[in-house]
Amino acid sequence: MIVLTQTMRGLAITLLAGLIVTSCTPELANVQIQPPVDDTSISAAAVSLSQGFEVGTTSPKTAYDVSPTGSSSGDNVTLQSNSWNLYDALIGNLSGDLKSGSWSARIRNTGKITMLFNVTTGISTVSIKHGTYGTDASSQWGLWYSVNNGSTWTQTGSNITTTSTLQTQTFTLNISGTIRLEIRKLSGSSNRINIDDIIINDNGTGGGTTAKKFLFDASKRENAGSADWQIDADGTESVPIYTGGSTTETKAQRYPTPSYTGITSSTSETYWKGGMSAWAVELVKRGHLAETLPNGGAITYGDASNAQDLSNYDVFMVIEPNRLFTSSEKTALMNFIANGGGLMMIADHTGTNISGADPNGYNPSDRDGDGYDSPRVWNDLMTNNGINNNNPFGFVVDLVDISEQPTTKVYTGTNTNAQAVLNGSAGSATKLAFYNGTTATLYPSNNSSVQGLFWRTSSTLGGNTGIMALLATYGNGRIVFVGDSSPSDDGTGDTNDNLFNGWSGDVPSGYTSHPALHLNASLWLAKVQ
Repeated sequence: MIVLTQTMRGLAITLLAGLIVTSCTPELANVQIQPPVDDTSISAAAVSLSQGFEVGTTSPKTAYDVSPTGSSSGDNVTLQSNSWNLYDALIGNLSGDLKSGSWSARIRNTGKITMLFNVTTGISTVSIKHGTYGTDASSQWGLWYSVNNGSTWTQTGSNITTTSTLQTQTFTLNISGTIRLEIRKLSGSSNRINIDDIIINDNGTGGGTTAKKFLFDASKRENAGSADWQIDADGTESVPIYTGGSTTETKAQRYPTPSYTGITSSTSETYWKGGMSAWAVELVKRGHLAETLPNGGAITYGDASNAQDLSNYDVFMVIEPNRLFTSSEKTALMNFIANGGGLMMIADHTGTNISGADPNGYNPSDRDGDGYDSPRVWNDLMTNNGINNNNPFGFVVDLVDISEQPTTKVYTGTNTNAQAVLNGSAGSATKLAFYNGTTATLYPSNNSSVQGLFWRTSSTLGGNTGIMALLATYGNGRIVFVGDSSPSDDGTGDTNDNLFNGWSGDVPSGYTSHPALHLNASLWLAKVQ
């Protein structure tokens, strides 16, 4: 989609109509539900820390011993911008290490893992995964906490005995204020244990809400061309471009930096660097978690070896994918949704020809030149997934290139799902502006739950054509579709890209409609509202 300053938009759209790729900011029958996997949603006021020891390609600590050998001072390591002390412990990825991803902590003798920082909103609960390394005998470990910066420590709960499989132990503290934690191995001599996925839930609001986990996709070239549909990116990578060759683009990492624990009610969206950062920061402000599936990451469902398996998240956020999902990825997506997951589907403009403007002047948005743009990616998912190939969500993405600045044709009926998205806790969405996006056609006979939210000005309110945004349910899960990335673009991100603020700075949208729509949709997908 194109998002330009208000005075330039009409001229720019006319001038760019002939380009191959514009500078966009751009049935419940037959549902095959796999046995549900363990629900990893976190019930708490908010997640204030999540440490999975995923350190990339190289461990920052590969040896137990410190210098001098046996010193109680241990070694300090930085994990996600936070400092930890590991004494007689390391971060390993051997075959004997029990782990939920690629790495976990390993402790021997009477080693320990200590936070050298505080969480400031207290702790309601802590969950920790643990197990016995390789063929070692069982050992015991325990959890301690300190409310005076580590001067004194108090054990919480009882001693825990490890087993040969990875288990999750939850401790209830309900302590307010400043606090830090320490994990101590208590028995078993040289027998080793693994520790992974430390999740701390804060005690700031009494624990009345449910923290949900949102995974933003960056594995389908969402950064290709003049686009930056990422929540944060600190590195760079070479990305194909539609004209041939490649360009250098910003590369997203799993955990946005700085840590989300630093986000407060007054934090600016520029805290993270990405065109979707405003969206993610607002979700964190509401007590939820936001991560990225980086380029090269695997889209799986039910794969315990993948730390970013979809079973570990509530909602998968995919903003303008530029690459087709593989056969296995489509199976994972369909089963993730059928078993209760949420999928945010955002597309962009296109035409009947993928290689250039069609007779209507419509242009594709194939930013990486692989022959597919986001409407084709989404239609492929809904017609070639191997589980239900008959548009199971009840709609088809149209091959068009449209602009609406804005439409006020919004659903006003009694559908409770639609009302939750249009008039939820994030406010009311009454307008929707597109700058070169696409629409959808509804097929209620395929899925009777499908419901239009916004229509083109030229379309019939309540009809099945010209739909700019919609929702549906599938099995136990939920879907939301928006036909343009302009409304969620916050205007920041890769400084080499052409980004414009359609999130909060778009005058015709009414200033609040775009955040309200996208945030309410996210919370509905996560079953918060």
